[in-house]
Amino acid sequence: MSKKIISSLLVLVMIVSILTGLTTGPKLTAGSAEAVNASVSSISAKSPKYIFMFIGDGMSAVQVNSAQIFGGTNEPNNIGLDELNFQKFEAVGYQTTHDSTSFAPDSASTGTALSSGFKTWSGTVGLKPVGNVSGNTAENVDTKAVPKTIAERLKEEKGMKIGIVSTVTINHATPAAYYAHSASRNDYYGIAKQMAESNFDYFGVGTINKATGNDKNVVEKSAYEIMEDNGYKVVNTKEEILALNSKSGKTYAVTPVTQDSGAMPYAIDNQEGDLTLADFVKKGIDVLNNNKGFFMMVEGGKVDWAGHANDAKANIGDVLALEEAVGVALDFQKKYPKDTLIIVTGDHETGGMSIGQATTGYDTALRILEKQKMSYVAFDSLLKGELKNNPDMTFAELMNLVTPNFGLKNEFGDGQGEEPYMGLELSDSEVARLEKALEEAKKEKVEDTEENNLLYGGYNPVSVTLTHILNNKAGIGWTSYSHTGVPVPVYATGARADLFNGAYDNTEVYQKLVTATKLK
Repeated sequence: MSKKIISSLLVLVMIVSILTGLTTGPKLTAGSAEAVNASVSSISAKSPKYIFMFIGDGMSAVQVNSAQIFGGTNEPNNIGLDELNFQKFEAVGYQTTHDSTSFAPDSASTGTALSSGFKTWSGTVGLKPVGNVSGNTAENVDTKAVPKTIAERLKEEKGMKIGIVSTVTINHATPAAYYAHSASRNDYYGIAKQMAESNFDYFGVGTINKATGNDKNVVEKSAYEIMEDNGYKVVNTKEEILALNSKSGKTYAVTPVTQDSGAMPYAIDNQEGDLTLADFVKKGIDVLNNNKGFFMMVEGGKVDWAGHANDAKANIGDVLALEEAVGVALDFQKKYPKDTLIIVTGDHETGGMSIGQATTGYDTALRILEKQKMSYVAFDSLLKGELKNNPDMTFAELMNLVTPNFGLKNEFGDGQGEEPYMGLELSDSEVARLEKALEEAKKEKVEDTEENNLLYGGYNPVSVTLTHILNNKAGIGWTSYSHTGVPVPVYATGARADLFNGAYDNTEVYQKLVTATKLK
């Protein structure tokens, strides 16, 4: 019998087996036709050569949907969503986010799950838990058997170049989860030293938190100097950053404009000509692009920080800034469509953000947020300066700052007239809330009471009250100043994007990347 006939018979047997399986619905066994096909598909599928991992810290479906609504239309018989670029991806998944200690996890443990594929304590970066006593201390994690992150493995086993980009400080929990292993995320100086020793190729955006040591009373060698000692070129001007290219070598590009303890400014506060997250991704590609490929993790970290402060407009602005950065990756993918994998996800949800809240019933008006011209951080700075010069500021004087920056008015604050539905006019109760907040803000320290903690969450009483009032008028509510336990979406496109369909645990994101890149 000829080889051609044998081959044809084998194909016929395979087809019959598949059709039989479709009819009878057998379980997938090692010897079944489906198993053979799945195995062949897995072996033959092309591994991505260029991988972009975008993480919107604190970004769940509701943060994405809020950005959609903000950019969409909200008119009678014309309700429509704006479509973000990553929502067009062919693969969409759903990941749960709990860690070893909580269903409302932190960025250290969830970052570790995404980067390394295992659960750990809240507050722990890149180390596995041991025993049954909760706590992110050295006694409760295995510091001897240090697991490798996906970034470390791709560099060591495949020779890929590695980039880590974050809009917050570069030794914060999420970026740290890709290059560091620490019992406590708060060991900023130790994490910074691990960053310098990582041999990764590109770090971008945020400054180093506690660069001269964790103890402010003990000055240690600057982490920036340690970076340079380990062969890194540290650049912090726009001109130097834009000049980076494939010949720049190992690079740490620091944002020239900072806000909020060394992070990049919120997108809402960016001035014309400021570098954006997208700019740092572009330069990352220029530095990293090579024949063996690269892996770049990009974090929109201030989505999370805005969520903690319950500032919806700042939150939406940074989701859109992340989308712009994803657009850079999509432009790159057009050049290498069969070799590029782009993933967009979050690590957890922050703030308990909801679309719809008690005072507006079933209605929303997110375009009201357009009236907000600055983030809570920028307004804090403005108010602090004004109170320094005018410690006895009156409510009317406060409104002179509020109206141009938040759009809220006190036209009906005296109880006269009827408040227009969902308008920007303050009700009597809202005026009372702001008056109380102003008095608290004038104090050297806000009184630590249960009521104040619920009202202000440790933030400036005036700014957080303003965002709450404006958000509520727009139809947005918040349940927390912390993280929540809701699942987050996963979007993927390109080489082996199919792996990211379905519902799974966050640790599976790492496993799927291992499969996609054919690591052993």
